[in-house]
Amino acid sequence: MHSSSRRLLSALAAAIFAALPSGFAANLAGTTAAPLPSSRSVLELAPSRGNARNSEGSFVTLKDGRILFIYSRFVGDSFDDHAKAVLASRVSADDGETWSGDTIIATPGEDKAMNVMSVTLLRLGNGDIGFFYCLRNSWHDLRMYLRRSSDEGRTWSEPVMCMPASEYYVVNNDRVIRLSSGRLLIPAALHRRMADPNEDTSRDWRGIASFFLSDDDGRTWREAAQTCVLPSPHTTAGLQEPGVVEMANGVLWGYARTDLGRQYEFFSHDGGNTWTVPQPSRFTSPVSPLSMKRLPGSNQLLAVWNPIPNYQTRPLIRPAGDRTPLVGAIGEGTTDATWGPTFLVDENNSTHEGYSYTAMHFTGKSVLLAYCAGGQGDNHRLNRLRIRKIDLAAFAAVAPKGK
Repeated sequence: MHSSSRRLLSALAAAIFAALPSGFAANLAGTTAAPLPSSRSVLELAPSRGNARNSEGSFVTLKDGRILFIYSRFVGDSFDDHAKAVLASRVSADDGETWSGDTIIATPGEDKAMNVMSVTLLRLGNGDIGFFYCLRNSWHDLRMYLRRSSDEGRTWSEPVMCMPASEYYVVNNDRVIRLSSGRLLIPAALHRRMADPNEDTSRDWRGIASFFLSDDDGRTWREAAQTCVLPSPHTTAGLQEPGVVEMANGVLWGYARTDLGRQYEFFSHDGGNTWTVPQPSRFTSPVSPLSMKRLPGSNQLLAVWNPIPNYQTRPLIRPAGDRTPLVGAIGEGTTDATWGPTFLVDENNSTHEGYSYTAMHFTGKSVLLAYCAGGQGDNHRLNRLRIRKIDLAAFAAVAPKGK
């Protein structure tokens, strides 16, 4: 391109940018978001020899006030999603400030499976702790199981299969929810079989959002009447890694990552049995998951995600790539007007950390966020697990106006 043409385009871009409303670019990108003053890391689980990856997990508060955290601890020197892993637990007795060492939880079938991961811990209707996890038996069989504990995590029941058909269902960590009605809901991405060989190329990586429901506290499961498909031919991702949050009015807000620059959203008015047609949401995003939960006793939601930058020239440096920064916001609706300003959760431009797969857990006065945070010294962005603690009082400064 000639220098005169470049100058013309630059001047045109500057004029367009200047015409945008104040704060438009920052809100779109999150690039000027500031961290909350009380935000701090309370646990770092770095990879090591024979433990190539520590990643996705979930929390639950025990009846004596301690916090139980279970996560995927990979064994060996491979950090691939299909590499060998075990599920390890840690406990905090001081609101997440310090943590015990690992206790390995033996999971039926993991010795024969390719991998075990994607934990959700959830208090069930009868008071038991529900321990959900996925077993990857092959590239044609990835399904979720539920075990229960009636003694606060000391022992666990035999597993219940949550997905009767042998298919490849991806469920993220910390995704299973219990609705106000008591119904349990698992959001999953179905990846269809395209060939018979047991290899990753036999999968269709265009996800179909599927939902599994239980109305008897997890003892039996059924698939919802409707699935959701991304209504676009220009995608190789489809609807991947879906999540669901119940809004204050009882409507279920579903969301999923795509390769179209935004999280797509879909809604259910009947407890997850049927859904609206997916459409672009307010959350710009690379192919990376969004996490969202209701603040206890409030109509407000906490969302954590990776935004799309407001410019096209940011270098994608390994291992972070496009999964940086990690930002958050407080809101209570689906439009920009119902959300407060974006705040920074994490960013490190010296070791180029990448952030994803956030688990959220609210304690009395704080929220714990556990997420992958691998940097250059960790070989991959999924290999390091970080737990961050933020005081809930800090959210007052970033809540929507008038709330």
